[in-house]
Amino acid sequence: MNLTSIPALQDNYIWTLNNEQGDCIIVDPGEAQAVLEKVYANSWHPVAILLTHHHQDHVGGVKKLCESFPGLVVYGPAETQDKGATRIVSEGDIINILDCEFSVIFTPGHTLGHVSYYSSPYLFCGDTMFSGGCGRLFEGTPEQMYQSFQKINQLPDETLICCAHEYTLSNLKFAAAVLPHDARITASYQQIKDLRAENGITLPTKLAHEREINLFLRTQDPDLQKALGVNILPDQVWQTFALLREKKDHF
Repeated sequence: MNLTSIPALQDNYIWTLNNEQGDCIIVDPGEAQAVLEKVYANSWHPVAILLTHHHQDHVGGVKKLCESFPGLVVYGPAETQDKGATRIVSEGDIINILDCEFSVIFTPGHTLGHVSYYSSPYLFCGDTMFSGGCGRLFEGTPEQMYQSFQKINQLPDETLICCAHEYTLSNLKFAAAVLPHDARITASYQQIKDLRAENGITLPTKLAHEREINLFLRTQDPDLQKALGVNILPDQVWQTFALLREKKDHF
């Protein structure tokens, strides 16, 4: 399978997977035009859309794509039913498309019904995990998002985090401010600054790398807790996550 990122809107990425025959899967099409241009340029044949949640910048192109390709199957959680989803999915469901087996992972936090799709090595996680950060908590709680991160953190090191926004630079700027002496974060921040200066794309990112530079995956790290001025008990470590998210909101 071939993975492609299509820049859209202000800072979105619409992801596609296509096989050698040109059949393709589209993930979170926030707009249709950018997708149609790529599809027609490559003579692809869309067969399915995967939706992670109901926000307009992830579903805005569904209607036009379905009009352009009759028979297109649209998978999504219950909250996307009025956004064009024709097959409702939930935790533990298995979807077979183009010889790929996608596991549906319930990842609430950004929204209450948010899901992610995993087919090794690809994880399409919408606005749950970003490179170096996590999604805003528009509907869910810090504890819900923490638990969603724990589910993702159980996946293999080589998992490719295919998130939906180009937020890496701002996330690492925040991480470097919290842990200014962390060599891994500092080095990655500089690399991303150089890459973005050339308008380069920072995604996808490997989960193994995120475990090193994403503070939201390091909530049990003593250095992080010290930097935040807290000493959280192991069974309450989600509170570190909550404090981090609050600091990022006001950074």
